[in-house]
Amino acid sequence: MHKNDRLDGKVCMVTGATGGIGKVTAETLARRGAHVVVVGRNPAKCEAVVSGIRESGGQADALIADLSSQAQIRILAEAFGQKYPRLDVLVNNAGNFFMRRQLSEDGIEMTFALNHLSYFLLTNLLLDLLKASAPARIVNVASGAHRGNALNFNRLLGEGLYMGWVAYGRSKFANILFTYELARRLEGTGITANALHPGLVNTQIGSQNNGYLGKLFQSLVFGRGISPEEGARTSVFLASSPEVENVSGAYFYREKAVSSDPHTHNLADAARLWRISAQMTGLA
Repeated sequence: MHKNDRLDGKVCMVTGATGGIGKVTAETLARRGAHVVVVGRNPAKCEAVVSGIRESGGQADALIADLSSQAQIRILAEAFGQKYPRLDVLVNNAGNFFMRRQLSEDGIEMTFALNHLSYFLLTNLLLDLLKASAPARIVNVASGAHRGNALNFNRLLGEGLYMGWVAYGRSKFANILFTYELARRLEGTGITANALHPGLVNTQIGSQNNGYLGKLFQSLVFGRGISPEEGARTSVFLASSPEVENVSGAYFYREKAVSSDPHTHNLADAARLWRISAQMTGLA
């Protein structure tokens, strides 16, 4: 670690931080001096991560929220704003893979609700705090699974024949489309927004799927991936490295800016997704 990668005095929020690359990201940022706010839906798991960071000499707190719920996202953002005077880094990492179509409490297809709309709503609710803390960074964990999965706006919520892997890929495509549009809207604010592919990481993502096929898919696909430590490297890089302090609107893999699917650069689609996301989340 270079001395300029230090984050002393910085406040960082990491969502989905109770396991996998989110947990490693939170722990690493804390080792670099940041005060890390761990976000997860399981209080016991959140407390375990926070305790581990504190026992290692780091600073951390936890806020509990199920990010598939828009009401809980709003409560999370309000609670954060009441407790912390600044936000220097937001790492949108929470996400999951669902073998079968299901709906969130808001009546939205779960993959889209959790993997995309949580990024969109939480980021927008925290933007004023990020602007007041500038220079600040937004890091959106996407996936190489976005390739070849351009959004079908007529079936944005998995209507008709539902295929879990396609829904996942489209939600990650939405992450990148959102990141590029966000970066354009944040020009001149001192806030950067970048997306990344962590690699195929061996985590418990998708392990909640019941049935033989769900367990087999999780084992064969995610179960053969790289370690969470390796998978978290690019998230940490984008959150802390001085090399990217002025880089925004890019897509990274293995700490390098790379090309995303050509369709992610469609300006009309990006603007359309933003409008639809704002409508779905009740944002002006």
